[in-house]
Order: sequence, then C-alpha cells, then structure tokens
Amino acid sequence: MNYNSILESLLFVVGDEGLSLDEIKKILEVDDSNLKELITNLKDSYDNRGIELAVLGNRLKLVTKKENKSYIQKLVTLDESDTLTESALETLAIIAYNQPITRVMVDEIRGVSSAYLIRKLVYKNLICEVGRSESAGRPVLYGTTSWFLDYFGLESIDELPNIEITKDDTEKDLYNSKYHEDE
Repeated sequence: MNYNSILESLLFVVGDEGLSLDEIKKILEVDDSNLKELITNLKDSYDNRGIELAVLGNRLKLVTKKENKSYIQKLVTLDESDTLTESALETLAIIAYNQPITRVMVDEIRGVSSAYLIRKLVYKNLICEVGRSESAGRPVLYGTTSWFLDYFGLESIDELPNIEITKDDTEKDLYNSKYHEDE
C-alpha cells in the first residue's frame, strides 16, 4: 500500500481545507510515529516540485511554494477585465443561489474543481468568506459581496431571478445532449 500516494490524493481532494493529523491517522489507520515518517517522506518528495506539504497548526495541506508567488500572482491578475468567463459565471451563480456554500459543495454541483475560479472571484471581490461550516474539517463558507450586487445592478440578493429546476433538467444526459449529433 502506497501511503504517500493515498495521502497526496486525500490532500488534493480536500483542497484549501487540509486535513487534521487526527483525521489522517484515522483514515490511514496509522499511529503517530508512522504518520510522522509519512509526512517526512512526502515532504521530501516535493523538493523539486511546485507544491509542498505544509503543517499549519494541527492541519496538513498541499500549498504552492513561496518562491513561485510572483508567477502565481501574474496568473491570477492576468485577466483583469471586468468580463467573467462562462465557468466563472456558473460558479458565481451557484454561490449566489446557494450561499453560504463550501467549495466542495460547489465542486459537487459543477462536477469539476472550482478552487481556481473561487480564488479569482474572491480576487475580483464578487465573493468572500462568510464563515465556517460546522461539518468535519470546518470548511470555509462563501457568499456574495456588496460589490457583487453593484456589478449586477441588484439592491439585494432577493432580486436574483427565480430559477425553476424540473425533473427533466436533473435527469438530462448533458454530454449526449450537448455533444451528440442530431439524427
């Protein structure tokens, strides 16, 4: 069993929230000394990579290396225009209609990771952290900002259009409906 691979997968899935050392011990069924050795081995494996393993308090996270900060900032600020991509709008709509909501919940609705888009939306001041969930790991809850209301010309979140989802919408095979040729 490759514990380094398993731990890396777990940390990738939980994203910014990280995992507590107790959660890792419970999931991997290891003791303190085995966990310490596992952390050391995984840290060492990231020596020449763009990410590193960080122990912050009692939590373990995958983070980007500090020496790459200026390049990451360029990426985040690359598109400083006021236009939002379709995927950013989709993420923003999910947050607006379901707030407060965690990143993992957004990912489940979208079916893909939204971590980058959420960071972009926070950077653009359209969403912000509004608290922490009471669920395991206490993930960050996101909601819209007053700038979001200004951007879309709304006085309050209550002015968002009502969206009715029918049973047909939830059962539609999106791949075949979008990418399948009509016969």
